[in-house]
Amino acid sequence: MKYFGGCDVGSTFTKAVILDETGKMVADTTIRSKINSEQSAIAAMEEVCKQAGLKDSKELEYLIGTGYGRNKVPFADENISEISCHAMGVHITDPSVKAGTVKNFAMNDKCSAGTGRFFEAMARSFEMSLPEFSKLSLTAKNVIPITAQCTVFAESEVITLVGEGKPMDEIAAGIEMAVAKRCFVMAKKAGATDSITLTGGCAKNDGLKEAIEHVLKLKVVNLKTDPQLMGALGAAEYARQKGLAKK
Repeated sequence: MKYFGGCDVGSTFTKAVILDETGKMVADTTIRSKINSEQSAIAAMEEVCKQAGLKDSKELEYLIGTGYGRNKVPFADENISEISCHAMGVHITDPSVKAGTVKNFAMNDKCSAGTGRFFEAMARSFEMSLPEFSKLSLTAKNVIPITAQCTVFAESEVITLVGEGKPMDEIAAGIEMAVAKRCFVMAKKAGATDSITLTGGCAKNDGLKEAIEHVLKLKVVNLKTDPQLMGALGAAEYARQKGLAKK
């Protein structure tokens, strides 16, 4: 049996997936990214190779790097944009989702707002864990608008509101709504018309999902496989296709 790998080096977490030649996922891991992207990739690949019964990533038939640190994945045969890899990962997880190849895309231009680090900063402001924060807005009866676009200024604004004794769930609802509104602009630019799928760690944020459905008036399709793995899974599938095509 031959094995193929994908390693998604993000700024917050690094994910790795190994597929066998039939496309079955045989190993996966998600670890906290280190300061050095190469060390993050090495640690993640060591973990999945151990799970798959391999000595190291050199035993993989083909390996593709993706994500923020895709150029720092040791032994990678090539690297592919995370946009393409997430699309591929979603498509093989749920073929009904219209993805697989990228027809159009839009990028966020507002600092790191809406990224994993943004939501981590917001959770810190509430002195709670990220999973706790992701559900906080679900109980809100009203929304307190968050006007700052930059993570640093948004965090300062949130701390001020918390200090004033404003309802925490309503502040959280304002945070989720602010990100959803940015998603609205990007979704329209990309041509979303019927439903959308969230991928990456932010897809685990229930409050964000609810806000996006409200703002975009579109159904959010839930994935059965961990959405945080989509980039690594898509990279591994590209590696499988390219590795098998070499024969």
